[in-house]
Amino acid sequence: MIKKYSVLTGVVISLVLMMIAISVYPGGSMFDKNSVGFDWSTNFTSNLFATKALNGAENPSRIWAYIGMIVLPLSYAIFFINMSKKLPDKKAGNMIKYLGIANVLCMTLIVTPLHDLMLNISITLFWTCIIIITVFILKTRLHLFKFLCIVCLVIFYYSIYLWAISDWDLLPTMQKLNFINSTLLILALEYFTKQEDFAHIKSGRRKEYATNK
Repeated sequence: MIKKYSVLTGVVISLVLMMIAISVYPGGSMFDKNSVGFDWSTNFTSNLFATKALNGAENPSRIWAYIGMIVLPLSYAIFFINMSKKLPDKKAGNMIKYLGIANVLCMTLIVTPLHDLMLNISITLFWTCIIIITVFILKTRLHLFKFLCIVCLVIFYYSIYLWAISDWDLLPTMQKLNFINSTLLILALEYFTKQEDFAHIKSGRRKEYATNK
């Protein structure tokens, strides 16, 4: 039972920790240094990890956010390992498994001076895994999941676009939407897909064998 619901349990624990971090954040944002508390439309989650809040006060949210950011990628890694067992292509399965595990290390280093580098690497690893999964989902009969995966990727790339054009007004909100959407997708894939959904998809090796035959 514990193993079955480990991904959901990890996500819930992480969300609780992050909510505690948000509730004790002193205040300040890039738009208003004197604002009080955490504003969902103007604060980035990265504000929770700073030693001092943007208003200059000591930041008690840091420890809660840090623990939450360790638990969350661990939950994601368990999902990627489980998902890798459902895919018929061993190479693709190994890729999402090991990239998911590597993402844990990067996420835990986000709160260090290597924040920007680790964040970029983590985003690349995580979304590479989601793209690989989407490719296989598109080959199944799981039509709802096809739609959800595409929507998830559209939201992600739109967020990247906002970052590229420095649209800081909308980006904080999109950051939360991106997180919520991708986490819900992961939970749905974990608990509402099974190996049989992908069984009809031929792996690269099986395709090659069938062609030569």
